[in-house]
Amino acid sequence: MRIDEIIAADGDPVFSFEFFPPKTEEGERNLYAALEALRSLEPAFVSVTWGAGGSTREKTIEIVSNIRARHGLEAMAHFTCVGATVADLRGALDQMRAAGIDNVLTLRGDPPRGESAFVATEGGLSHATELATLAAADYDFCLVGACYPEMHPEASDPETDLRHLKEKVDAGVKVLITQLFFDNEAYFRFVEEARAAGIEAPIVPGIMPITNGEQIKRFTQLCGATIPAPLLAALDARRDDPEAVADLGVAYATLQCAELLACGAPGIHFYTLNRSPATRAILSALRLQRPWERRAGGEPALGALA
Repeated sequence: MRIDEIIAADGDPVFSFEFFPPKTEEGERNLYAALEALRSLEPAFVSVTWGAGGSTREKTIEIVSNIRARHGLEAMAHFTCVGATVADLRGALDQMRAAGIDNVLTLRGDPPRGESAFVATEGGLSHATELATLAAADYDFCLVGACYPEMHPEASDPETDLRHLKEKVDAGVKVLITQLFFDNEAYFRFVEEARAAGIEAPIVPGIMPITNGEQIKRFTQLCGATIPAPLLAALDARRDDPEAVADLGVAYATLQCAELLACGAPGIHFYTLNRSPATRAILSALRLQRPWERRAGGEPALGALA
C-alpha cells in the first residue's frame, strides 16, 4: 500500500522503522531478528537504505521484497543518485517495479567516503528533485523525500533550503521524512515555515533513540543536526556508563515523541540502526499512553502538521 494513502487514512499516527542492508550473514540474521521483534508493534511500514554509492542496490531490493513477501509488512526502498547514470537509475526503478515495490524514498545521496562535495556521475543526476522527476514521469510509485528541520548542511540559508524542498514536492514527492533532530521546537518551526511556503505534504519526524553518546555526536556532525546543551551535558556525565546512556536515550526519545504526537505530528519514523530494544521500548510506551489523544479540544495544537 502507498505510504501517502496510509497516512491519509483515518486512525492513529503512523509508526515506521528504518533499517540498513547488513554486510555479513550474522548482520543479516540480526536484521531479521530485530524486524521480528518490532513486527508485533504493527509498524505502518519499514524502509531499507540504499548504501553508500548505491553499493547495496541489489540487497536493498531483495530485503524490501522479502519484508513484504515473508513478513507481511509494507516496505520502502531508499534510492540515490550516487554513482549511477540515468540508464542505471531507470534500471533500478524497473527492478523495483517488477518486484512489486510501491514506495521509494528519493535522495541525492552523500558524497563518497573521503570526498567533501557531491559530484554527479557523468550521465547521471545532481539532485533529489531530478531523481523524483525521473521517477514520477514513468513510474507509479509513492515518492517520499527527506527534509531537514535544522536546514540541509549544504544549504546557504533556510529560505533557499525551503525553496529546493518545494521544488522536490512539486516534482512528485508525496510524503516527507525529517532528518534526525533532538529539539522539537526546530520541527514545529520548520513545519510552520514549510506550510507558509506552500508545502502541504505530510512531514513525519525522524527520531533516532540515543544508545551511544560518541556515535550520536558523529551522526549529528555529518547531518547538521544539533544536540541541545542540557542533553549533551547529561550524555557526557554518563560517558563511562553505556547502560545509563542508553536509558537516558530511551527516556528522552519517548518524551520527545510524546510531545510531537500530542501536537499533531502524523507519526514517527524511527532510525533503528538495525536494533530493536530501544525502539520497542519507546513505541510500546507510546501505544500505551496514546499522547495523540490528549490534544487540547481533540485538535492538533499546531493545526495541519500532517
